[in-house]
Amino acid sequence: MNVFEDITLPGRQGGAWTVRKGQHIRVIDVEGGPIGDFVCFNANDLTERFSQARTRTNHGKFLLSEGDHLYSRENNPMLSIVEDTYGTHDLQYGMCSAWVYENFRNEDYLGFSADELKLGGPLGMPTFGCYEVLQRALRDWPIEPHDIPDPINLFQTVDYDVDEGKFALVEGRSKPGDYIDFVARMDTLCALSACPSMGRALRVRIYE
Repeated sequence: MNVFEDITLPGRQGGAWTVRKGQHIRVIDVEGGPIGDFVCFNANDLTERFSQARTRTNHGKFLLSEGDHLYSRENNPMLSIVEDTYGTHDLQYGMCSAWVYENFRNEDYLGFSADELKLGGPLGMPTFGCYEVLQRALRDWPIEPHDIPDPINLFQTVDYDVDEGKFALVEGRSKPGDYIDFVARMDTLCALSACPSMGRALRVRIYE
């Protein structure tokens, strides 16, 4: 294995890396129960970016795992999941933001319950979210904040009430050492936020 990058992102921090076609990017749970908001772009044309909607529709499913692909809005496969020890990664939620933590206690935001989730984990209540983390991670590329796509939420666990038409974020069940491994189908700019909602670290390894 030829490793190009091996870095641990502390909770509430992020990073961005160019993964060349055929290379792998592996995201690893360090502490148990993290969430990683993961987005990607065509490294040779940053206007082509990951699409939650195309990925859901093309697979006919809203939880991804081994054998599935991340599609762009142009329906091109960007990354493929080749190994996954957790099993389901969410494609429903958007990313959290400073606005979320300012409004979750009132009726403007009903996406999760702080009491149920022990929001903030070991770092306490956050004041910013993945939206802000990813903006910082991508600051060296000409990508405007509004062009950052909705993510695939790695290790995120969601409960669904089909009868009520509702879903709720719940405590993650991943364990330290669990990982998801992607292979790049094109030169891909990948960015990851170790989500402030859980405040737990993630490790990233890029290799071929």
